[in-house]
Amino acid sequence: MTRPGRLLALLAGAVLMAGCTSTPESPIVGEAKVSVDSPDLRQAKKQAGVEDCPAVTAGAVDGGLPDVTLPCLGGGRDVDMAGLRGPMMINFWAATCGPCREEMPALEDFHQRYGDQVPIIGVDYLDVLPVMAMELVRKTGVTYPLVADPGGDLGADGTLRLMGLPHFVLIDADGKVVYETDGGFDSVDQLVQLVDEHLGVEL
Repeated sequence: MTRPGRLLALLAGAVLMAGCTSTPESPIVGEAKVSVDSPDLRQAKKQAGVEDCPAVTAGAVDGGLPDVTLPCLGGGRDVDMAGLRGPMMINFWAATCGPCREEMPALEDFHQRYGDQVPIIGVDYLDVLPVMAMELVRKTGVTYPLVADPGGDLGADGTLRLMGLPHFVLIDADGKVVYETDGGFDSVDQLVQLVDEHLGVEL
């Protein structure tokens, strides 16, 4: 990454975390050395019932997610984010983000009802506290797949509007990003409406 690009990404990360509570100092994008796979994390993931990360075989597309491969939080296969195909909802969150914590039960409810039609993948973003993140997952009952992006790689090239958490990205069947919005959802009905309006999926 060029120096200007790195500085821009770091600034974006600082702005993004401003709305979250008790956030640790963020690492420089692309240079995070955070272990998101350890025996303890694997055990915590298993106990929480978090599903395995999806196998991805497709490639990158114009207008899709950045060509970044992320590790599965708590162990498992890595995920080539650019190869994901929808309809799908990507939720960016962090352990110390209060609004993220508040809406995660609604996301899990949506996942239980409609995850076979519109899967959710959570991205633990710019978060250097994977143990705390997994504890939040346990407390909120989240079971949908989770990847970790402690270095903010998905936001590094400016493709996504990652200026605050929680944040949502919707991708269509071709893998293209069709909508982005900040979070703050507290009901399944709101998520259903979001999917209907921007993915054309009637649930």
